[in-house]
Amino acid sequence: MTAPLISLPQATSSNGPFVIAVELSQSDARSTRAHNHARGQLLGATSGLLSVGVGGQQWVVPAIHAAWVPPHCTHSIRSYGPFSGWSVYVAEDTCAMLPAQPCTIRMSSLLREAARRAATWETGDLDARQVHIADVIVDEISVARHEPLGLPLPCDVRLLRITEALVSDLSDNRRLEEWARWAGITPRTLSRRFVAETGFSFAGWRQQARLLRALELLAEGKAVTVVALELGYDNVSAFIDMFRRSLGTTPGRYFEAGAQ
Repeated sequence: MTAPLISLPQATSSNGPFVIAVELSQSDARSTRAHNHARGQLLGATSGLLSVGVGGQQWVVPAIHAAWVPPHCTHSIRSYGPFSGWSVYVAEDTCAMLPAQPCTIRMSSLLREAARRAATWETGDLDARQVHIADVIVDEISVARHEPLGLPLPCDVRLLRITEALVSDLSDNRRLEEWARWAGITPRTLSRRFVAETGFSFAGWRQQARLLRALELLAEGKAVTVVALELGYDNVSAFIDMFRRSLGTTPGRYFEAGAQ
């Protein structure tokens, strides 16, 4: 487990500045065990991507997104490779105007630059200019567009076996009936329980898993063609169509937008 970005008294109290920002780069991966604190936390990667575990879900957070974790919400974090990222901690009473549930958001250029500016401040009370920037950060979090980047896991051990096998090899294109036979469950039960326990159909869950993995690979700089084949798509067009349906744009334009 790596050291916290801010001290325990800062994380567990609303005393001090209502916004505390930190930016950090380290040569090794960053990993924190499940924990919670009184301040809300907005966190993201400066480059690459993070995985945030919260509420029985795993969220992949590329550099163009950020994850919002409300006060007292248990979460864990790990980076893919060396860590370069940032966090904004918001005092609990200020979080009343922010999302009550954890979510992933698309970062605006204004929010990104305001957070980076706040990360340069020295510890202590905020002056009038800093208060203005901190207010901008809170406002930007409150109006940011939510992005569907979560991947809930089922509780049924048979379904969990299937999801674990899928995640280990997302190019596996076996049909629902074949997976049901492999796990010792009827296709009808598999289909019904997948929706009940994850909110996704079996096909929808696999597509979401592939989308998250695609974001990881694309953030690492892999070519769209390589990513499509690695995820089991017969051709690049089918992969791009899936990406566009899910996120409203092509892979290339999606990451270009995040760099703005």
